[in-house]
Amino acid sequence: MMLYPPVADLVDKVGSRYALINLVAKRARSISAEAENSGEPLTKKPVSAAIDEVYTGKLTVNSDNDTPASGEM
Repeated sequence: MMLYPPVADLVDKVGSRYALINLVAKRARSISAEAENSGEPLTKKPVSAAIDEVYTGKLTVNSDNDTPASGEM
């Protein structure tokens, strides 16, 4: 089974697996909370949306304190 995007590509963009997991988890919780507050249904799972944001470069890690740096947050 082939995963898309490959985990190795995501790790290269973020720096480490630990940072990737933290970044995706924080953003997924944020996406879920935004959808709950707005009352709009989710078109895709929050984790999948967060992974897509990392892969496209829309979501990066702020190297100062390992917090997500995104225009949406």
